[in-house]
Amino acid sequence: MTADRSRDSARSVDGGPGAGSGIATAGASSGTRNYAIVTAAYWGFTLTDGALRMLVLLHFYRLGYSPFTLAFLFLLYEAAGIAANLIGGWLATRYGIQRMLVVGLITQITGFLLLSALSPQWTAVMSVAWVVLAQGVCGVAKDLTKTASKSAIKLTAGTASGQLFKWVAFFTGSKNAMKGVGFFLGGLLLQTLGFRVSLWTMAALLAIVLVGVLAFVPPLMGKAKASKSAKELFAKNRGINGLAAARVALFGARDVWFVVGVPVFLYSAGWNFTMVGGFLALWTIGYGVVQGLAPRLVRRSDDGLSTEVPAARAWSAALALVPMVLAGLVLAQVPHLEWVVVGGLAVFGFAFAVNSSVHSYLILAYAGSEKAAEDVGFYYAANALGRFIGTLLSGLLYQGWGLPGALTGSAVMLVLCWVVTLSLPTQRAAALPATPAKPD
Repeated sequence: MTADRSRDSARSVDGGPGAGSGIATAGASSGTRNYAIVTAAYWGFTLTDGALRMLVLLHFYRLGYSPFTLAFLFLLYEAAGIAANLIGGWLATRYGIQRMLVVGLITQITGFLLLSALSPQWTAVMSVAWVVLAQGVCGVAKDLTKTASKSAIKLTAGTASGQLFKWVAFFTGSKNAMKGVGFFLGGLLLQTLGFRVSLWTMAALLAIVLVGVLAFVPPLMGKAKASKSAKELFAKNRGINGLAAARVALFGARDVWFVVGVPVFLYSAGWNFTMVGGFLALWTIGYGVVQGLAPRLVRRSDDGLSTEVPAARAWSAALALVPMVLAGLVLAQVPHLEWVVVGGLAVFGFAFAVNSSVHSYLILAYAGSEKAAEDVGFYYAANALGRFIGTLLSGLLYQGWGLPGALTGSAVMLVLCWVVTLSLPTQRAAALPATPAKPD
């Protein structure tokens, strides 16, 4: 019954129900086209989003802001993402994916323009408040756009788990590679154009992407009957709930040392803006490449869960060991410490990329076909919560205990992530029979 509904949902995106083999072929072609268009649009968005992070972080560190204040600048950005994902999934189901992509892009452009209005004559308190507000606008934009884009994959990939895993892996990997390019672009723009002109340049780039979305993404793509109550919106299956909890811990573990700790540590070690942005760019590009290769690194199963879930458990356990070892090396003050950190971050990035890619596949494997956008939004709200916790702890732990404190926090979170994955189901829940309608 579930498979039939998934097929019907896929047909409703690309053609009408009851279509013959010729229309089915056309539908598959249309699905591939829509997947390519949405992926390209999200690439453009992610490029500017990565650049924004480097612009804000390095610009305000140069102005003398403390590690905790730097982390505080990103808190509303991450907190806004929690609500944006939940609401975005519901809105994408109710109004269609194209509209939510448009809203996300316009919101991001608005955030850039707000940031560019920042004045050097303002007090420090007013400046921080303004940046936090503008970052919150950008946080809403990011997660509205991401939820809509990820939901489109479920609609366009069809019902085959192999195809779904490949498309999710490519989307996630290429998106993160583009984010890495954005990190480099942010450092380069800051050094060459300055803060304000860089923001105007990125707003212009997003305006071009916006025109492309309006022209090429089907207006009613992903539109379905949305949940009517908060209870219905939060009524998720055990797989989605467990995966969401694991995602909180996983992304908290990354950001607790990646948001503030690593960039500030490398800048303090004598690296300039372009070097810091360039390294984080290479790391994120490499991380994206590994995500794209994840289907080759994880043995596939016919049911889509029985080997993929154990893989998520094993990679989580392996990942937890990396910050533990690295924290010990930093405490021991081994020679050429910055390069030891760079090497450790490379190992961490590899294992983290596989973990993240498997999680991104599992959420769509667990998600229902009719309200995939809502399920994805719920999951990425947990993702945003993890980033929020990691960002907050990144500033606190680095300011109080330096890089070893941030690494220890990462290790604790990864152990929690591994424990949660032990509860993930390895079989799909049986479809429930339809409830008879009550007479009026």
